[in-house]
Amino acid sequence: MKIAVIHQAQFLPYLGFFHKLQQGDIFVVMDSVQFQRRGIQHRNRIKTANGVQWLTVPVFHRNRDEERINEMLINSELPWARKHWQTIVTNYARAPYFHQYAPELEQILNQDWRYLCELDMALIQWVMDVLHIHKPIVYMSALGVEGNKTELLINICQAVGADTYLSGIGGKRYMDLEAFAAAGIDLLWQEFAYPSYPQAFPELGFIPDLSILDTLFCCGAETRNFLGRDLVKL
Repeated sequence: MKIAVIHQAQFLPYLGFFHKLQQGDIFVVMDSVQFQRRGIQHRNRIKTANGVQWLTVPVFHRNRDEERINEMLINSELPWARKHWQTIVTNYARAPYFHQYAPELEQILNQDWRYLCELDMALIQWVMDVLHIHKPIVYMSALGVEGNKTELLINICQAVGADTYLSGIGGKRYMDLEAFAAAGIDLLWQEFAYPSYPQAFPELGFIPDLSILDTLFCCGAETRNFLGRDLVKL
């Protein structure tokens, strides 16, 4: 069995993203699909003393219908990296594991990034290294595959030699399950329950689904314990 995890590049995604990567055998980055303006490809949430705050990487918009993730340019005229880092330091400097990860994170953010996808993937690969998630990474743009929705997912699996596709539970709402069966590709569903752990600003209560930074800064190496296998086969 070879399990494919197929996902768009995201900016510092949440814990469940890395839980899914841990379960797969190969990570296919959907870098040449349409950019989502209100998605999390260029932004994510952290916890602050005032509640949730978005960290957003500014990008240039040209054509709404033809914006591909791997073509999105970062607006470097705005000091987004400095502001992000200041916000992160202000709200996580007292977290127990902040100083363990801060130097490498700061170094990545402060590089001269031009393309959003390159920034996203540098951060994702950094987190994968920190969490010891060692999987081959393939970019959809290099596979020469086409199609929409289910057809595209099947074509990607076939292109990388995967006989099993690992989907988030929400995939049941839009995927053609019979098409996967006809193609000889098994389906696995990610069953991920966001864990509770001691966060900064406990007086605000626990806030789930934040950027992976929250989990890393608060839990350190113990974050690995949240990546256990919890899947359901169709």
